[in-house]
Amino acid sequence: MTTISTKEEELQEQDLARIEAKVEKATKGFLRTFAALKHRNYRLFFTGQMISQIGTWMQTTGQAWLVLTLTHSAWALGVIGALQFLPVMIFSLFGGVLADKLPKRTVLVFTQTAAMLQAALLWTLVITGTVQLWHLFIFATLLGLTNSLDMPTRQAFVAEMVGREDLPNAVALNSSLVNMARVVGPGIGGLLIAWLGNAPLFLLNAISFIPVILGLLLIDARKLHTHNLSNHPKYGRKVSTFQSLAEGFRYIGKTPIILLVILVLGSISLFGINFNILIPIFATDVLRGGPESYGFLSAAYGIGSLIGALLLASRSTRSPVAQWLLLGMGFSTLEIMFAFSHWYWLSLILIAFVGLTQVSFTATANTTLQTVSPDHLRGRIMSVYMLVFAGSTPLGNLLMGGLANTIGASLGLAVGAVLCLISAFIGWALRAPAEKNIEQVLYAKR
Repeated sequence: MTTISTKEEELQEQDLARIEAKVEKATKGFLRTFAALKHRNYRLFFTGQMISQIGTWMQTTGQAWLVLTLTHSAWALGVIGALQFLPVMIFSLFGGVLADKLPKRTVLVFTQTAAMLQAALLWTLVITGTVQLWHLFIFATLLGLTNSLDMPTRQAFVAEMVGREDLPNAVALNSSLVNMARVVGPGIGGLLIAWLGNAPLFLLNAISFIPVILGLLLIDARKLHTHNLSNHPKYGRKVSTFQSLAEGFRYIGKTPIILLVILVLGSISLFGINFNILIPIFATDVLRGGPESYGFLSAAYGIGSLIGALLLASRSTRSPVAQWLLLGMGFSTLEIMFAFSHWYWLSLILIAFVGLTQVSFTATANTTLQTVSPDHLRGRIMSVYMLVFAGSTPLGNLLMGGLANTIGASLGLAVGAVLCLISAFIGWALRAPAEKNIEQVLYAKR
């Protein structure tokens, strides 16, 4: 009896040890998801951005519905998107040069304040009933000019707040933040449009910039990871803007992993990621819904994107090049399926998976570029990232809007998705030098 009792106790202890190991593993995985938040500066930045991004997506929802109400034209939606991102395409490279030369926090306080004032002025036009389409064209252009400086600076600033070790996690958390806002912002926006109209969305967006500006002002500059830049032989050297740009392009051209990411991401961004402007058309003309359907389609897209970002954050590691390209293929295939779906609930599910694969694809590209970029070139390299990712939006919006007007929203979106799929397959065929290069670059940094 004693022997049996002892064996039972040993088995119970082993079971308990296994359970404790599983709990410990799960706890570590959960904590790893939010590892970058241990940095006070990043917590301030993250909290402010979380509120501001919700406001931004509410305004984006209201602006798209306002354009559709004024014109009921997919082409007008495309023009608005093009004007908002055309300055990013033209000026983001110069924004990257400034991001490498000026204090990034100061730049971001300026850009966020400018965006807040623009939102407040647009609200004034909407609430007074004087808003016209040309007003929206002007404000879209002004916001694009602001973003051409804000976007590359904000991307490069993340590394300064958290350092290289927690950078992958911070990039994934940033993606989760944006996509959480995609869930909350359009969902609330769609309901507010149906209940109170467009005006409150623009006011709430203006107010939402206050926390992010306060957070930036409270950041402790002494704890930023910028000390290594002063030791670089080229730090402080006076060169022209165009010489600085040329230096960044030369590095991209001779670094296969960066070149592959830029080219494939640029192609998929141009032909596939800009489908957002067609969501109102799918909600109304394809799925026969109204503002609530539009809001929930946008929210479903955001839910999938949020899940994808959190999965990346929980890993906090670099994804292989092959896995990144497979994500691009998955995104393209799911987008084709969404294009031809005429069932509302199936469309909700498909667009959620489109969001999941898209954010996994783009966030992995972002992490890869920031990880392999030299500190003194990060702003310029991330400006090229923003050029091909956000800067492709003007052409992409015009392309999607034009295709939707010419051959219909479903077929137009499918054509773009097929081109994305071809780009991912070409990247797959040419991936070998990039895979070898990324290992060499990371080994040299150890």
